[in-house]
Amino acid sequence: MIVVIGIIFAPLVARTVRAAVLSERDRDYIAAARLRNEHAVYILFAELLPNVMAPIVVEASVRLGYAIFTVATLSFIGFGIQPPSPDWGLAVSESYGLIDGGFWWPVLFNTLAVASLVIGVNLAADGIQRAVDA
Repeated sequence: MIVVIGIIFAPLVARTVRAAVLSERDRDYIAAARLRNEHAVYILFAELLPNVMAPIVVEASVRLGYAIFTVATLSFIGFGIQPPSPDWGLAVSESYGLIDGGFWWPVLFNTLAVASLVIGVNLAADGIQRAVDA
């Protein structure tokens, strides 16, 4: 399932990275590196990559959050991870029928776990982006 989600999200990430690289490739610092006769690998990793790191980090964190929600959703509807493997979407699916009996907290706590994981990933990505920008 991870491979399928990776294949689905790969073109979206690639499009964002390509747009960031295309906007930076005609800048003066790239032209100066070419005039210095720098190797293409040097230009890519020393000049270009640090300047496109911020959009890559943002895109990766957003897609990771989408991937977590996708796995949880697929597990909830029965197409994802199957029992006895642990998964929050599967746990929500198994405890969903208990809501009618007044036991709402297993569903709430499992959904809060998924939401807090996605929020935590986004906050960690914000911290990484601030560290890269500094």
